[in-house]
Amino acid sequence: MKIMQIAVLSCLLAAFMPAAALCQPSGISDTQLEERPITGTIVSSTANTMVVKTDSGRYILFALDRSTVRPRALPAGTVVTVTSRPGDEPGVRTASLVTASETPQSAKVTVGAEPIPPELRRIERQINRQVRKYNVGVRAGAALDPEIIFGGVHARFGPVFHPDIFFRPNAEIGFGEVTTQISLNLEAIYRLPLNERSGRWSTYLGAGPGFAFGHRNFAEAESGGRDIDFGEFEWQTGLNVLTGLEYRNGMFLEFKATAYATPHFRMMIGYSF
Repeated sequence: MKIMQIAVLSCLLAAFMPAAALCQPSGISDTQLEERPITGTIVSSTANTMVVKTDSGRYILFALDRSTVRPRALPAGTVVTVTSRPGDEPGVRTASLVTASETPQSAKVTVGAEPIPPELRRIERQINRQVRKYNVGVRAGAALDPEIIFGGVHARFGPVFHPDIFFRPNAEIGFGEVTTQISLNLEAIYRLPLNERSGRWSTYLGAGPGFAFGHRNFAEAESGGRDIDFGEFEWQTGLNVLTGLEYRNGMFLEFKATAYATPHFRMMIGYSF
């Protein structure tokens, strides 16, 4: 079991390392635009993002968060002036003030004539997925005491009560040498305000009750070849405390400790769709 546990942890780290590289700042800086206002024509907009084409032909993706001052409607074809701050990727900025002006007829005709760069489209989809009010996903990992390998599913609802608080229930099933366990965890997470909502990654803390139903089975082979099975069923209620690192593309790494129930420690990776 020790060998299997080490192998699983190695696989988890190997899967996580490519994603961790996303946290590193890009070698191409977008600060060349400084803090000066940017004027251009909206070619695509959602509740959380806006793609603007400048007069020079450059496409810029602006993230719109709860602190952005903007008009109620920002339809494609509108000429806007945007005050913003640099994001953590080339071509991506966070808007602080959006001012709309009259839309010239020529701008209406040319909007959509050229395709938006695929990379900006991809980031736009990821930002919108990150702030959706409902997500579902899958998870897998390893646990200690007892030693089991587990997988599961989760959902995320919110925000509730606060823009950075989400309700995230999840269910897991685990298997070990002698243990089978099914867990239901009713957890809430708090997204730490350390990074922009449009950033590549975010950290979070969480807690909530956990309910587990476990089955332990021990088998011994006697000299006559007859197996003796001992079954033990347990119902446990515990308190989960967790912390994690979540990437904008949906991948996350999470560590969870449990009091008053087992397993006492879990490490997992997951993906939210």
